[in-house]
Amino acid sequence: MDHIIDAGQVEQHNAARRAALQADYDALGGMLSRRGVDIEALTAKAQTFAVAVPSWGVGTGGTRFARFPGRGEPRDVTEKLQDCAVIHQLTRATPTVSLHFPWDRPADPKALREQADALGLGFDAVNSNTFQDQPGQAHTYKFGSLTAQSQAAREQAVAHNIDCIELGKTLGSRGLTVWVGDGANFPGQHNLRGALERYIDSARAIYAALPADWLMYIEHKLFEPAFYCSTIADWGTSFAVAQLLGDKAKCLVDLGHHAPNTNIEMIVARLAQFGKLGGFHFNDSKYGDDDLDSGSIDPFQLFLVFNELADAALRDGAAFKPAYMLDQSHNVTDPIESLMSSAVEVQRAFVQAALVDRAALAGHQEANDALQAAQTLKHAFRTDVSPILAMARLRSGGAIDPVAAYRASGWREQAAVKRPPKAGASGSGIV
Repeated sequence: MDHIIDAGQVEQHNAARRAALQADYDALGGMLSRRGVDIEALTAKAQTFAVAVPSWGVGTGGTRFARFPGRGEPRDVTEKLQDCAVIHQLTRATPTVSLHFPWDRPADPKALREQADALGLGFDAVNSNTFQDQPGQAHTYKFGSLTAQSQAAREQAVAHNIDCIELGKTLGSRGLTVWVGDGANFPGQHNLRGALERYIDSARAIYAALPADWLMYIEHKLFEPAFYCSTIADWGTSFAVAQLLGDKAKCLVDLGHHAPNTNIEMIVARLAQFGKLGGFHFNDSKYGDDDLDSGSIDPFQLFLVFNELADAALRDGAAFKPAYMLDQSHNVTDPIESLMSSAVEVQRAFVQAALVDRAALAGHQEANDALQAAQTLKHAFRTDVSPILAMARLRSGGAIDPVAAYRASGWREQAAVKRPPKAGASGSGIV
């Protein structure tokens, strides 16, 4: 792997913090030992965790009103990969990148894969885009893509998704994420049943083009841009479509795409129970689809999601392999710092869920002891596993404190010199 940040700098960073980390690690290990938990086993488990980075996440995002470009933000997909490599180098938890087409369409897919290989990165699921019209596009998506009244627009959207599959095959991906903004903003704007019928017909054409070892992830979203009704608005619709399409169709759960106060962990449990949980877009939300940093608002919900995932893994064994990806928009922070922090927070929830005393929890549930059952979960959630996460990074060649190491490296300042702003070039692609 070619290191983006000098390895000597990272080692110097770690050397100054190694003794303090060891003391914290030993103290936590003693506490866990009294609970019958082996800290070394947990650390080894933490080292297995991986979550994909979204290519668009390393650029500055925006709102419906404005975008405020950041210094040294990536201007093309090759520069995005460099930033993604920084994140993985320091966290050792983000070995794959999820690309979005046409934002990230490479002139030479094979060359892009070679660049990723040299950086120690692979490619996760690829994402199609039929929620924006692109330059030179023959048919508009203003009134829908996979659900459009226009057959020509639907065929164009299907062809784009199949093109994404072909690009993904060259890059080594094994999945396609499909999200559409299709829906209505006014009652009566379209026939609700007819729109879903058109979506299903279009999705079947995409599904038929999937290679044997690929999955199609169907993402639902409650609102925006269709504020009256989104065609794929909830997990129930996503599940029904996935069932109709076949075994290679799964449901993607984005933590921000739900109605306020929705019990997302129950959705996770239901989809896992029926074999249709494909994976996640991790972020956080206060009011709606906010795309905030993971764990920044409701870390307990994130933990409860992983508690259900841990239960599903015990029930279903090696066959249970949901895909994990971050999906965020950064307006006031350095995107690299936010993505590193989010990767750590998702990994934290993963390790905390492994701390749950499953036997004790089952016993309290069987005894209808609601309080003790809840306290069993809280006991794991309240455990500060930061030393485990830091030790996992250290042993895997990362940084004890990724954000501190990143800031000390001067990467952003260097990028600002190497990447002067270029008109029409945005690392996010969103605005």
